[in-house]
Amino acid sequence: MPVAKAAKVLTNANMSQTVLKAQYAVRGAIVIRAIELQKQLKANPGSLDFEKVVMCNIGNPQELGQRPPTFARQVLAGCVYPDLLNMNLFPSDVVSRVEEILADTASRSIGAYTHSQGLPVCREKVAKFISDRDGVESNPDDIFLTDGASPGIKYVLQAAIAGPEHGCLVPIPQYPLYSGSVALLNGTMLGYELNEANGWSLDIEEADRVATEAKGKGVTPRVLVVINPGNPTGNTATPETIKDAIELAKKHNLLIMADEVYQENIYDEMRPFHSFRKVMAEMGPGYDQVELASFHSVSKGVFGECGMRGGFMELKNIDPEGKEQLYKLASIGLCSNTPGQVITSVMCNLPKPGEASYKSHTLESTNQFESLKRRAATVSEELNKIEGISTQNVAGAMYCFPQITIPAKAQEKAKERGLAPDAFYALSLLESTGICVVPGSGFGQKDGTFHFRSTILPPEDDIGNVCERLADFHESFTDDYS
Repeated sequence: MPVAKAAKVLTNANMSQTVLKAQYAVRGAIVIRAIELQKQLKANPGSLDFEKVVMCNIGNPQELGQRPPTFARQVLAGCVYPDLLNMNLFPSDVVSRVEEILADTASRSIGAYTHSQGLPVCREKVAKFISDRDGVESNPDDIFLTDGASPGIKYVLQAAIAGPEHGCLVPIPQYPLYSGSVALLNGTMLGYELNEANGWSLDIEEADRVATEAKGKGVTPRVLVVINPGNPTGNTATPETIKDAIELAKKHNLLIMADEVYQENIYDEMRPFHSFRKVMAEMGPGYDQVELASFHSVSKGVFGECGMRGGFMELKNIDPEGKEQLYKLASIGLCSNTPGQVITSVMCNLPKPGEASYKSHTLESTNQFESLKRRAATVSEELNKIEGISTQNVAGAMYCFPQITIPAKAQEKAKERGLAPDAFYALSLLESTGICVVPGSGFGQKDGTFHFRSTILPPEDDIGNVCERLADFHESFTDDYS
């Protein structure tokens, strides 16, 4: 008898169902289509109604032309190839940082594995940065250097969520790293809706209701995720809101995950950044049992070093047993990449007044930040001029999350094609204009509303044109389906 052909393991029928359930919209089907269109334009210029695809789907500044930070790249170059230090290429403050980092490695080389939490000297720079920022001491032993913020987030979720009986409170709309990670852990995602009418503010009563109802259904809330400044919403939290979130965590015995990677992207001077750890310290000793993990990254701010995969996690009020297990998870991967560790330490140890690179770096970073601030204002203003589109002011981060009106006929057409209405809208926008955005359904949104997320990152001399093309498309789309 012929031997039956064995079924493959990695098919939809046989692989882990939690993998199938996990979604990550910012690089989903619409982005795959955008990449196809890029390839078509490269192979056949002029074959489409637009000259290029503008990737507004993800906060990836250097993809859209942002220059890398000179000072950070100089330090990295010296650490990667120390022979450059003998060529009189670098300012003295670059050389001193390179020498300090290399002296802390095993053999003056960042090509060796480091401590699983990262090079001590790099963690010391991070701890000093946090201490100076908040006026509250940080311990280098509580710092984990990670490949961007994402691995630290996954470590904490992996340790806290053990199955469907454990819930994770996540803001809606949210960055899909959280929903995807909770799905992979077979946990229960507990979405709490932000208040769009109030600038996408955190609605504590709503979050409290969601946590309480979950308990009544046999799900124990374990984690409270707060993204500040907001992604995809661009909001910034006030100290009062942060205090309310900490009170909520104390009430329900929740571990707070403070995603603060956009802390340097603050465009509204009336809404400065306040870290969770600082606000918690100001609340007094009654809150020293509230568990907190905070995250930051070199991918955002004015660095925009997404590909370097550098970031850190700081732990506060975490039991030694919990820290031990998080260390184990980090150790399974041996250590984060060393160039990312170097860049992270530079972000936290920028040139100071009197140092050789201070003026040039300050000018470069100020120009970059002011450009981002102007683009945030342009996007907020221009999108609100379009009939059928409204957006909250982009106060922080790198995104807008406008609400859009989609005609009933377009919603019917989307249903015929098996798409969410805003996914159909985003796909139509891409194929008509080359502008790639992410549908709001990929982030979560209030029932009956439709949104999309777009970055504010197209070059300043092009951002107005992108908004104009979007306005023309929306008018045409509305006319076609009215």
